[in-house]
Amino acid sequence: GYYGDGLNAIIVFAACFLPDSSRTDYNYVMENLFLYVISTLELMVAEDYMIVYLNGATPRRRMPGLGWMKKCYQMIDRRLRKNLKSFIIVHPSWFIRTILAVTRPFISSKFSSKIQYVNTLAELREMIPMEYVHIPDSIIKYDEEKCIKRRMR
Repeated sequence: GYYGDGLNAIIVFAACFLPDSSRTDYNYVMENLFLYVISTLELMVAEDYMIVYLNGATPRRRMPGLGWMKKCYQMIDRRLRKNLKSFIIVHPSWFIRTILAVTRPFISSKFSSKIQYVNTLAELREMIPMEYVHIPDSIIKYDEEKCIKRRMR
């Protein structure tokens, strides 16, 4: 999707589609996935951009590990880190929150300030224009189920 007058990019990353960590070629697949994402970002991002990380409906075995995330952060070009205006995590789990809390001393305060947690798709809609953002059906279903559970409490 896009946002703002300059139509800056919104990159949506759905973790539920990541490979299962029990795959024998998991490290190879994740390495190549990262290289693909970075090369795509370098082609797409000329100006400011934001990343929306959809964490909902993601089993633990599909979440990337701390080492992989650290390596990704270190390999991202300075220009891409600088142009990132917001890193929005939708449906953050305790695991994601813990990893980010543990790694906070090792990443720049500028990058840390760009991280935002959003608990529902309704909250996300308040932050960004959703008409050009594709949300997978599994995430929509997860959000609906989570909202129903919240109302029942």
